[in-house]
Amino acid sequence: MNPVSERRVLLHVGTPKTGTSHLQDVLFRNRLPLQAARISYPGQRFDSHFLGALDLMRMPWGGLEKEAVGAWARLAGSARSWSGTTIISHEILAGATPEQIARARESLGDAEVHIVVSARDLARQIPAEWQENIKHRHVLKYSSFIARIQDPERASRTAAWFWNVQELPAILDRWSEGIPPERIHLITVPPSGAARDLLWQRFSTAFGLDEVALEATSERLNPSLGVPETALIRKINRRFNRVIEPADYRPLVRELLAHRTLSGRTDSPRLALPPDVHPWARELNQAWVDEIRARGYDVIGDLDDLLGAEPAEDYVDPDRLRPRMVNSAALDAIGALLEENVRLRRSEITLQSAVVAARKEAKPGRKAAELVVRGLEDSGPGRSVLNLYRRARGRSSRSA
Repeated sequence: MNPVSERRVLLHVGTPKTGTSHLQDVLFRNRLPLQAARISYPGQRFDSHFLGALDLMRMPWGGLEKEAVGAWARLAGSARSWSGTTIISHEILAGATPEQIARARESLGDAEVHIVVSARDLARQIPAEWQENIKHRHVLKYSSFIARIQDPERASRTAAWFWNVQELPAILDRWSEGIPPERIHLITVPPSGAARDLLWQRFSTAFGLDEVALEATSERLNPSLGVPETALIRKINRRFNRVIEPADYRPLVRELLAHRTLSGRTDSPRLALPPDVHPWARELNQAWVDEIRARGYDVIGDLDDLLGAEPAEDYVDPDRLRPRMVNSAALDAIGALLEENVRLRRSEITLQSAVVAARKEAKPGRKAAELVVRGLEDSGPGRSVLNLYRRARGRSSRSA
């Protein structure tokens, strides 16, 4: 798919855990070269498309839904005013209802709409979704999570969410209504062990980026954890969910501990689907592949990628770990928290010193706060403190 002159919108609507964080970061950081190729990735902040999805779906998300009001209208308005190709991408759109999808399509005016879906086999998606649940404060055992997923009634919130964003034929049914099959593009995630850049090559083909010079490295990743590391986060959730507010959980537990610390423990056993669940998952994937193959969609990759690999011979159950495996991960977590506390104490000392100095130098008619800011900007550590403060407030100007 190459860049074209007509006005069109590529709606990438999921699914979760298919390399979407990498894709979205690359698109956001390459907005200028994309625009030069007449491709727009709208939004002034990296999470603009996430906020747009929350707004479209009226979805609660730890208070962010209030910040999201109007975000979809801004994305759609940008798409209507752009004369080339617009890309809108977020994985939670996979769970949109037919009514929400109709509203999204209507908001894009008379643009030629293409639907892009990225998909991965259930043998990898089920453990990945459980781990993502754990990183969002959940406490459900892995065995209980799988049991709810397998429940034919899908009565639990866990099962309802999982299948809304992972049941591939249903997602394609909802989003493809009224769109010819040649404008439905399915990207399959390569199997484990494939070339590291193969998934990006498939994304690039689907979005018409092959001829655009992009910096394809990513600063925003959603790395996976090993078995003991995931078990540790679950234990932390069980013990401390009542005392850690959601606003504090994300930077401390999800970002510092899970993403920046525990994800680096690559020698740990990887989370996998239990061997006795594999036949059920493979049978379901095979039914999906047969159905999708008959629909005539544009497939980028190989539909057989969705069948999954054979069961792991060295499966490790996260519900039945030896304590020393979790203890080792816990020591690394404690070390990260200690280092973070040292960093914050040093920043606090720097800030306190700047305040004291500003008060001593204060002159009539000048605000002490202005002197504090100037004093901080004159030193490297001070600038770091100010940058942290400004990021926390969501401001990019040099005024405090």
